[in-house]
Amino acid sequence: MQILVSPQTPIDSPFGHRTTALEVAEGIDLAGKTILVTGGYSGIGTETVRALAGAGGQVIVGARRPDAARDVLREIGGDVTILPLDLSDPSSIETFADEVARLTDSIEILVNNAAIMANPLTRDARGYESQFATNHLGHFQLTARLWPLLLAGADAGNDVRVVVLSSVGHLRGGLDLNDPNFLVREYDKWLAYGQAKTANALFALQLDRIGKPRGIRAFAVHPGGIVTPLQRSLTMEEQTAMGWFDADGNTHSSFKSVEQGAATSVWCALSPLLTGMGGVYCEDCNVGAIAGAETPRGSGVAPHARDEALAEGLWALSEELTGVRFQP
Repeated sequence: MQILVSPQTPIDSPFGHRTTALEVAEGIDLAGKTILVTGGYSGIGTETVRALAGAGGQVIVGARRPDAARDVLREIGGDVTILPLDLSDPSSIETFADEVARLTDSIEILVNNAAIMANPLTRDARGYESQFATNHLGHFQLTARLWPLLLAGADAGNDVRVVVLSSVGHLRGGLDLNDPNFLVREYDKWLAYGQAKTANALFALQLDRIGKPRGIRAFAVHPGGIVTPLQRSLTMEEQTAMGWFDADGNTHSSFKSVEQGAATSVWCALSPLLTGMGGVYCEDCNVGAIAGAETPRGSGVAPHARDEALAEGLWALSEELTGVRFQP
């Protein structure tokens, strides 16, 4: 059967750059729906959980620091369950997935939100570079382990969606399938981040191709520029040099609040405008355009993040590196 890819073309969305996650979720009833958010206790993850729990969903949060997550999420109310999850540790992912399966028979929305950015070279226990391992491979393994629950949600007639957090950082560089872990190349923290974020976009593309016949759609998201703990590895001098802050410490005018930064994730998870669509890269609560001379600087999706052959190659490599495969 031929699988048609949704066009990477902006649509008529009522929301935009300054929309908040709560505005996107207004009027939507998620009662009876189970939602899982990784890293849902920091930065835009917290606001994603706030919006989805506020709409009545049962939200499960995977947290590397469960005690900190409880402190942060206690005040938002709603049906929120916190479980330990370290995406750089395969055994933690397995334990987490088993716990989730004991809590619910199905998942209707999965938001792969957690990430690290531009940290010094570190490797996990397998020797994999940490940004690629955490941002992509960890979510690949987790999604594979949760696949039966996503299938159960779709088989029950639900509009099941997987939202994968990518970034405009993917424009910094593509994906090297021959040396994804910088065993040969000299490590560059921004090149590694760009590669991991490219991998996130490609994962959504291929996941949608596989999931579409079963009623599961996937979306990649660029949340926008936001000041969050994601920047913990960067000095203020570095961030000022990149134009994120001015000399007085004020953020660039294009930056969003955390409430606005969570909006596109929530839009991809909930918007009826995306029904029947999938596999697209989204930003500012819309489908992004292909990056080129006519797109504003720092926006759009690069062709290398829409390369279907590269997405297939990444999928095969990810199965090899993680040792997990998706249930047919």
